[in-house]
Amino acid sequence: MVGSYPVVTLCGSTRFKKEFMEAQKRLTLEGKIVISVGLFGHSGDEEVWEGMDEGTLTRTKEMLDDMHKRKIDMADEIFVINVGGYIGDSTASEIAYATKTGKKVNYLEKP
Repeated sequence: MVGSYPVVTLCGSTRFKKEFMEAQKRLTLEGKIVISVGLFGHSGDEEVWEGMDEGTLTRTKEMLDDMHKRKIDMADEIFVINVGGYIGDSTASEIAYATKTGKKVNYLEKP
């Protein structure tokens, strides 16, 4: 069986790892292909940043932000993990990018 499944990219602060995992499971069971973050730099993957000099850290964060925009390009919509209404600067830029490129934007919590 080959079906047609909408693609959704998860966006939000990586401090909400539990909520990312719950949304990924729920959306998958709803029949959506889910694209998520590659690491949780604020909740469990802190070792990624250990020992990085400031220049490398800046370039790595810029690369990760750009990669996430490419993930948005691949999606039909984004799903924002906005626990307690929290939307940081990176997430706000992803929402703006998704909106500008005509993607549907859904939220965990109504903004």
